This record gives sequence, C-alpha cells and structure tokens, in this order.
Amino acid sequence: MDLPGPIHDIFLVFLGSGLILGGLGVVLLTNPVYSAFSLGLVLVCISLFHIPSNSYFVAAAQLLIYVGAINVLIVFAVMFMNGSEYYNYFHLWTVGDGVTSLICTSILFSLIKTILDTSWYGIIWTTRSNQIIEQDLISNVQQIGIHLSTDFYLPFELISIILLVALVGAIAMARQE
Repeated sequence: MDLPGPIHDIFLVFLGSGLILGGLGVVLLTNPVYSAFSLGLVLVCISLFHIPSNSYFVAAAQLLIYVGAINVLIVFAVMFMNGSEYYNYFHLWTVGDGVTSLICTSILFSLIKTILDTSWYGIIWTTRSNQIIEQDLISNVQQIGIHLSTDFYLPFELISIILLVALVGAIAMARQE
C-alpha cells in the first residue's frame, strides 16, 4: 500500500498508540475480561502493521488466527471463570511483584535505549539465495513457504516466540490450580 508520507506516518502513530494502550490495558486492568479485550486490540494493531509493507496475506492470517480464534478462546475462557475465586486470592502487592516490576522496567528501558541507538536504515533483514530466486515456482504453496522463510522470517519467528510464551504461561496457570 503506497500511502503519502504524512498519511503513512499518521497511520503508524495511530497503530503504535493502539498497541501501547492495548498493552498497558492487558497489564494494568484488574478485570480479566477487559484485559482479554485489550489483548484483542494489541493483536489487531500488530496485524495491521503488516499492511503498509504490502504483506496482506500475513495481516489477514494474523487477524484470522490470533484475533479470530485465539483471542476469542481467551475471552470465552475468561468469561467462564468464576469471578469470586479470582478476587478472593487477589493481593495488592507482594515482594515478588516488586522484583518482577523492577526487572521488567529495566528490560523496558534497555530495549528503548537499544531501539533509539540503532540505525535501522542500513539493516538487511533477510537474504535470498540465487537458487531460490532463479527457481521456477510451480504452486502458490511453494511461494508462500519461500516468502515465510525469507521475506517474513522475522515476524514469523516473533509470532512463534509469542505462542511459546503463551503456552508456558497457560501450563503454569493450569498447574497452580
């Protein structure tokens, strides 16, 4: 999608603001239903970030899979929770929360410093071998596979890390009960 410069910048600021507000909502809202809806906002904003770079398939796949399936499952699971059980075990602040907050805050500031100090214009994200470029592709499935392993390698790996963290969190929550 070729947008003029100012419209492109406004679009990215809008998506970034939605991403930050949704992320803060996931972490700071005490009601799990509102937190799940904030997660939906985050997932929508992440998928819409692919549209300015002409990655329509990745954007549509993320919308369908993450917002359409996973977030709906999370919302249903949260709504079926017994709210009184959740609030009975809710403690305002513990020592572990303080240590976790300190570690997360230090990681946040180190990431912000790294992002601001990095020159992003000279980075080549992925490379293709000459064999893949010269190969005559037969089907769309092969083209999607090659694009996922070359052009969209970084977003694909980031999504897999997010899914792994979600899986570990779900297992940890299930083992506590």
